[in-house]
Amino acid sequence: MIDIELLEQQAIDAAINLRWDQALSLNKQIIKLDENNECAYLRLGFIHLQLKDVVKAKKYYSKALKLQPRNAVAVQNLERIKVLEKTKPHKDDNHQISFNPDLFMETAGKTKMVTLSNLGQKDILARLTIGETVNLKIKKRRVEVRTTSDDYIGTLPDDVSKRLIFFFKAKSTYLTYIKESTLTRVIVFIKEEKKGKSVASQISFTQNVQKIIEEPNANSGEEKDDDGAGDEDEHDDAWEKLVQDAQGHEDKELLVDVQRDDLDEE
Repeated sequence: MIDIELLEQQAIDAAINLRWDQALSLNKQIIKLDENNECAYLRLGFIHLQLKDVVKAKKYYSKALKLQPRNAVAVQNLERIKVLEKTKPHKDDNHQISFNPDLFMETAGKTKMVTLSNLGQKDILARLTIGETVNLKIKKRRVEVRTTSDDYIGTLPDDVSKRLIFFFKAKSTYLTYIKESTLTRVIVFIKEEKKGKSVASQISFTQNVQKIIEEPNANSGEEKDDDGAGDEDEHDDAWEKLVQDAQGHEDKELLVDVQRDDLDEE
């Protein structure tokens, strides 16, 4: 007798490792054994969304919702599909992504998962898929995340933006991928590709960003306040000075594309 629990675990593992064909086959086996398996329908809906097959995704999410009318996952994704159905076809809609099983492998100091803020329009967010390559762009004191077609997705948090701006201006490069995406939440996976010579000894991502922000003052020999905490404005000024020194100019209004080719041209 086939163990459904074992099949479910195998289906989950296949999806986690982005093996969509295997995940589809396993979940369909589960449904043959248990036609009321709500989770299998949800997984099938999710997989078809990643494969950009909106029709089949809607079919499976609708079946899950019929089994459990209050299922939040089904409701949210059917809302996403509704946005996609109202959106004009996009040139990338039929482009399927080739996945590397090790795409989201974490490396201490070199990778970071980041939840975006100030999310963009729903029609842009609805088209995002896991593993999709996205670009980082500097705008003033923040780093924006955009699609390869230059559609705005959201921004990195201020602390991450400040640190990456410093590394970008030192000629470091990073690869960025969509890790998770809904209409209300987007997580990206940032991976260090190459560090500039001037920051070769520094870590791209640290667990304590606040401590790193304070490092410029510590290295300059300035004494800290008695409570050991600096003023937020002082932290901003310290980072701004590092950015200006690396950048070599003060034009912070300019939208700078931080792709490899553009940096090499500077």
